[in-house]
Amino acid sequence: MNALHPLARSLSLLGAALLLAAAPTLHAQRVLPADTIRLSLDEALGRAASLGEEVKLARTAVDFAGTQVKSARSAVFPTLDGSFNYTRTYASPFQVKSSATADTANPIAKLFGNLPFGRVNQYTANLTATQTLFSPRLGIAMRVANQFASATQFNLKEQMAEAEFQIRSAYVGALLAHELEASAREAVAQAQRFLESEKLRLSAGAGSELDVLRAEVAAENLRPQLVDAQNAASTSLLNLKRLINVPLSAPLALTTPLVAPAAASVTIIEPSTVVADRSAVHAEEQQVRIAGEVVKGAYSAYLPSVDLRMSLGRLLYPQEVFALKGTGWLTDWNAAVTLKLPLFNGFKRGAELSQAKIGLQQEQFRLSQLREAVQLQYQQAFGERERAAASITARQRTVDQAQRVYDLTGLRYDQGMASQLEVTDARLSLLMARANRAQAIAQYYIADASVQRARGASSSALSQAR
Repeated sequence: MNALHPLARSLSLLGAALLLAAAPTLHAQRVLPADTIRLSLDEALGRAASLGEEVKLARTAVDFAGTQVKSARSAVFPTLDGSFNYTRTYASPFQVKSSATADTANPIAKLFGNLPFGRVNQYTANLTATQTLFSPRLGIAMRVANQFASATQFNLKEQMAEAEFQIRSAYVGALLAHELEASAREAVAQAQRFLESEKLRLSAGAGSELDVLRAEVAAENLRPQLVDAQNAASTSLLNLKRLINVPLSAPLALTTPLVAPAAASVTIIEPSTVVADRSAVHAEEQQVRIAGEVVKGAYSAYLPSVDLRMSLGRLLYPQEVFALKGTGWLTDWNAAVTLKLPLFNGFKRGAELSQAKIGLQQEQFRLSQLREAVQLQYQQAFGERERAAASITARQRTVDQAQRVYDLTGLRYDQGMASQLEVTDARLSLLMARANRAQAIAQYYIADASVQRARGASSSALSQAR
């Protein structure tokens, strides 16, 4: 039985070590359903650009702005209206018998018999054209429309950058959640393997019931963590499916690995340059210009406007209701030029001018706040990325040290110099170190996505896909 004691310990240590080394490979080689959708990060971005509702919604805003521009520009062109009207007169003080039935000797009938006064049946066809010749607000509306369209384009770039940030963060979060799930599953498997080893030692007479109970407690304490990790992985994957418009019930495999980034030179960009290139700042600058045009529009309310109106009408007064084939159509053609000069409207114009000035000040303040916020956002994101890169190096050293501690503890346990609790503690420390390293890598990629978001940049996979 004494010969079986070191043998059982060796089998336990060997099984745990092999499981530690093989678990990531086994996790990567799991058999997936045939209909599994496999997506890299770039493919996820391209799918979001072509199928994602968030990106489609941003593009519809641009299309909607285009229709508003057309609506504003329509004021430059003349308006043309047509109408056709029938009037039935039952009684009128101006009614005169028609010339066909009136007494020809009656001078009133001779004078007024062909006039429209009091006719029983009257058809009128009109064509009216109106053209604005001079209006200060017309040019203002055109400039506002163009500035609004430009602001919408900048907002689209901001929405694209935000969509990319959300997708990158969700993708990395899903990778991290699955890594933590794999680590939790690995810990449970190791604890279960260690429990079986302790049971083997007990049956061989080389162990104790206390050691078996301790191994059972350690294994059971890890199972709730595995359940939590599985739930977190499922939730993160559902969130990613939502963003890239993958059916929630469809199996999805992420092919971009969560590996430490390669060391590369970091280009430091001046915050003022970031502000100058940020689409949100350009969009707000357009809003300031629009507010300035609104002020001009309020001033223009004191100026006159000139319109040209031309109307062409055809009139018919038949004896019968449906007798429209006659040649008695009369022509009514006139034109008018109208000068409208606003004089007094109860101080409304003054109030609108004050409101427009206040609105301009508010937009200027918002622009100043946005510039400061963009600088702060970029500097914070850049600092987070630098700290995450340093954290990866530190946590990699911790993994190496934890691996060394686990190996040495296993050797001591094999020689009877270490307890089961020491081996368990070393094993969990190694798994925790690996999990912390994975978290540091994920934090780096999320921080890098935050840097790109602060710059307002989006990848070609997202910006070019339609």
